[in-house]
Amino acid sequence: MGRRVAICAVAQTTYERDKWQQRFQGMALEVLESLLKQTGVDFSEKNGISMAISVSDDIFDARTISDNAMTDVLGAHLRCEEKVAQEGAQAVYYGLAAIMSGHTDLVLIIGHCKESQGKSRNMVTHLAFDPFYTRPVGMDFCVAAGLQAQAYAEKSGISDEHLADVVVRARCNAANNPFTPEIKPVSKEEVMNSPMLSDPIRQLHAYPVSDGAVGMILASEERAREITKNPVWIKGVGNCMDRFFLGDRDLASNFALKKAAQRAYDRAGIKDPRSAFDVIEISDQYAYQHPMWIEGLGICDEGKGAKWLESGGPDKFKVNPSGGMLAGNPLILGGLVRSAEAALQLTGQAGERQVKDAKTALAHGVMGPAGQFHSVIILERD
Repeated sequence: MGRRVAICAVAQTTYERDKWQQRFQGMALEVLESLLKQTGVDFSEKNGISMAISVSDDIFDARTISDNAMTDVLGAHLRCEEKVAQEGAQAVYYGLAAIMSGHTDLVLIIGHCKESQGKSRNMVTHLAFDPFYTRPVGMDFCVAAGLQAQAYAEKSGISDEHLADVVVRARCNAANNPFTPEIKPVSKEEVMNSPMLSDPIRQLHAYPVSDGAVGMILASEERAREITKNPVWIKGVGNCMDRFFLGDRDLASNFALKKAAQRAYDRAGIKDPRSAFDVIEISDQYAYQHPMWIEGLGICDEGKGAKWLESGGPDKFKVNPSGGMLAGNPLILGGLVRSAEAALQLTGQAGERQVKDAKTALAHGVMGPAGQFHSVIILERD
């Protein structure tokens, strides 16, 4: 991919149902201070952070130009600040492009979201739909996911039992993740008896409402060698967006994810994704997406997600040792958190969730109704 770019440090807050006692600037400051301490960088004009990228959303923040309130934390009153509003992984893509182009050598990324502030997360995602045809019938991301889950279940044979197993495993992994302290283990029976949200999606199939912040520092190879002993190299990236109207899409096709993954694989020189990664972190907002996204990434054959689960695929391929999105992090931060978790694994800083000798990782982000927009990032350590 040309000029090498590394993730040099990552930091996260805990992800909790309601951080009522903390403003989002406070959450972001907690992340910033950790990143500066880890790397020793600052905001000085000479060799300091010259570009900052925020990840935020106007509606979740209940204010227009949501990044405007972040300028002090980001140091942007002295230099360039850009905003990513769609999906957190795009901030990594943006920072990578800025460094590879020679625009800068050092990029700060911080994303925040307080999903608890809104009366309903579904009311927020409802606004992603057009106002003439789909809003009037009550569409939101959860309803769209229910339609996709039905289509995928018919194609793959995924059952309620399979989905319960996905949730049980995710929550078991989350127990080893200090950033998800409120997520408790559940039994298969508890999952299968939880209320229906959007058939076949049950309440415990859905990622929980949460507040939190996450960030990282990206650097060119020369600067990375100066500020960290354990750079994590970005080897390949790819993204793709499917059609806007659900009726124009084959919801069970994984069209956008396949395209995004192939672009990332080509840039990283990966021929066989099934043998390429020691860790895979996917953004599974709903339980059915865990096997579905795995199919889209080419980790198992199309339509074989149920069999992949039955054969122990999630553990074999080390998918979401963090617990994934089912363990809880805000919607817009999904891909950025997955990237941070993958970087922690590659630097051996994942604690009790550490995968032994992890050298390569895949991080995935998704946004939009029924997996409309996907991002894939390939990471590798020295």
